[in-house]
Amino acid sequence: MRNLKCMIVDDEPLAIKLLENYVGRTGFLTLEGAFTDSVRALETLREKPIDIVFLDIQMPDLNGMELSRMLSGRTRIIFTTAFKEYAFDSYEVNALDFLLKPIRYNKFVAACEKAQQWFDMQEQAAVLQSSATMATAADKRESIFLRVDGALRHIHLNDILYISGMKDYVMFYLENERRPLVTHLTMRAVEDMLPPASFLRVHRSFIVALKKIRSIDRNNCIYIGEEIIHVTDAYRETFTQFVKNRMAEG
Repeated sequence: MRNLKCMIVDDEPLAIKLLENYVGRTGFLTLEGAFTDSVRALETLREKPIDIVFLDIQMPDLNGMELSRMLSGRTRIIFTTAFKEYAFDSYEVNALDFLLKPIRYNKFVAACEKAQQWFDMQEQAAVLQSSATMATAADKRESIFLRVDGALRHIHLNDILYISGMKDYVMFYLENERRPLVTHLTMRAVEDMLPPASFLRVHRSFIVALKKIRSIDRNNCIYIGEEIIHVTDAYRETFTQFVKNRMAEG
């Protein structure tokens, strides 16, 4: 299991103490620093690579949302806050998860496992991409690894019908499998892992495999597998352009 370097940024010393305790109890985490001053934290983050930042949102001088927008895309954010109204905004930045104070250890571990899987899949994608450049066309087949029930499962992208997100979980629906594979991830993280030429988000909770679409009705409902998925307004323009391009290709 990959070891993840982490940092805590919170203006409440008691909150930092709790998270330090949680990090110490989690074997695959290494604490690289804890700060009550977000400006000082930013200086350190620019000097050394950090995998995860446990970041409070309401802080003086530089709040968590502002700080998150200044970080490298490789650094993943897990927000820690007492204000649940920030949950929606957190997914507009680099947030991998959102933990509501008081934070329980099981929720903390689940968020860290999401991060672990995100980094696992990034490494696998890099390996597969490197291998693909050396392989012949007949040998090429893109795939990903998912952490399911504590083990890594090798999934061929060609087997995916669609992906559905629900709260802290993402479900991968595959051809020839009766039950979905359930894993700790966000829809945003899944989007980053899948090739955009083959997969498209059409709803806040759904990503579809474009080649697996059986039909589309006049109400912008996609028929795929045994599911009917409605394309919502936020994603309609992109989906409509995809349909136009396919029609132009004949």
